[in-house]
Amino acid sequence: MDYKQKVTAALTAALDGQLTADEIRNKIERPKTSDKGDLAFPTFTLAKVLHQAPQQIAKDVAAKLDTTGFEKVEVVGPYLNFFFDKNMFSEETLKTVLTEGPDYGKNEEGAGGNVPIDMSSPNIAKPMSMGHLRSTVIGNSIAEILTKNGYHPIKDNHLGDWGTQFGKLITAYKLWGNEADVKRDPINKLVEYYVRFHKEDVEHPELDDEAREWFRKLEAGDPEAHKLWAWFREASLQEFSEVYDELGVTFDTYNGEAFYNDKLEEVVQILKDKNLLVESQGAQVVDLSKYDLNPALILKSDGASLYITRDIATALYRDRTYAPAKNLYVVGSEQAYYFKQLKAVLTEIGLPSASKLQYVPFGLITVDGKKLSTRSGRIILLAKVLEESVKLAGEEINEKNPDLPNKEEVAHQVGVGAIVFGDLKNERTNAIDFVLADQLKFEGETGPYVQYAHARAESILRKAASVDVKAGGNEISDPEAWDTIKTLADFPATVKMACAELEPSVIAKFAIRLSKTFNKYYAHSKILADDAELPARLALVKAVSTVLKEALRLLGVQAPDEM
Repeated sequence: MDYKQKVTAALTAALDGQLTADEIRNKIERPKTSDKGDLAFPTFTLAKVLHQAPQQIAKDVAAKLDTTGFEKVEVVGPYLNFFFDKNMFSEETLKTVLTEGPDYGKNEEGAGGNVPIDMSSPNIAKPMSMGHLRSTVIGNSIAEILTKNGYHPIKDNHLGDWGTQFGKLITAYKLWGNEADVKRDPINKLVEYYVRFHKEDVEHPELDDEAREWFRKLEAGDPEAHKLWAWFREASLQEFSEVYDELGVTFDTYNGEAFYNDKLEEVVQILKDKNLLVESQGAQVVDLSKYDLNPALILKSDGASLYITRDIATALYRDRTYAPAKNLYVVGSEQAYYFKQLKAVLTEIGLPSASKLQYVPFGLITVDGKKLSTRSGRIILLAKVLEESVKLAGEEINEKNPDLPNKEEVAHQVGVGAIVFGDLKNERTNAIDFVLADQLKFEGETGPYVQYAHARAESILRKAASVDVKAGGNEISDPEAWDTIKTLADFPATVKMACAELEPSVIAKFAIRLSKTFNKYYAHSKILADDAELPARLALVKAVSTVLKEALRLLGVQAPDEM
């Protein structure tokens, strides 16, 4: 039952056209505590219209209200505080959750529309550092949220497997590398060469010329350049896959930049046919002054392509292949200007899905306040962080519950979940300074805290396995249960909001709130007391377990039944 809609309808009738239904709905608030009602409507806005004190308006409106379906409506100063019919609301909410199970909150608003998600996208020949975590887990969670809202996401790991960095890497390998070293420790050796290149080219700028020449050869199909590139790519993918397996993240396609290399001629031809390409200092650019943007550089003076050239080819391919309802790019906030340029070029081309391109930015992740950089050699490996987190989670679990079966499996779920949840609980545009110890705490706003609330619910259900938990007839008179039931009822709207905002933190914050209300309920109520309401209380516990597990799943986090 949508009580917000009930409040809106009651107020719309009582106000007799003074405000529209949408205006009323947008002004309805949720009081901080239940003793002030379940929903509240402030009358300040009406004071300007009716030229009366808000307190008097509240009293007058209350006198006209049809309160059918509400327990009561109280006037407190300028506020109308609405109290739900607790028995009816509780029974309907629990019945819906238990009947729908994991599908609770699912809707079909997306109507099956395809949504390619450009995500993760690490660079070949570089290890996955903590800097790659955000795009990976944010993109993965958005895909799950989109599915829950009826869309068909296509997770595209748009690998950085092309570009001038390969010219630098090939140059460095030819100068200082050898095959045996690379085969023994591929990624670390390749990074070592890459870092050395950037140190050496400060005093030897001719190295940059050599690197540009190797990349030109690579684009031209030179056998030696291509063989080295393919080797570097294969070694990198093997290491990436180990990290993705740890995170539980999969992809629908790995079409990296190289996939679009044979599609660049068409891009250039389209731009020429539309008279969009102009020469500037020997290079080819698209003038974007009508968008108040700098020109988009499409081809360098030596004819080499750039990232945007390949991104235009990518957008064309996705448009033709998927006819996307949305086209998402989960990329760091520092690329905001670039995506304005890309969208402007695609608009100029007349690409049908140009207007559906959505840049989904996220803030920088730092460690101890310092930015990570492969070029400077400041790298904190994601695989190592995950390994350490699992190890620390295992130690914590061993201390709290030494007899727990499957301790290693649970430690993995908790350790990895802590890293993922610790990222996603933050609004994605916020910067994060990563501190591993903070993510692993079993108290506070952490992944383990939510996982433990779920495990607690499952433990209660195991203890009461003989009691039949039904999807109906679950009226609870216990006032301590009320906040938990109201939070459960919020889940469908939360799922829609997370989709509309492409914001996983909406789900994470919901999971924290539900865990807090449930833990408070657990602390103040004798859930397993053998009385008439025991089945109803267990129905509530089952609903909490179901919804917490589903919320965690939408974040890409597992929910152990025991911890």
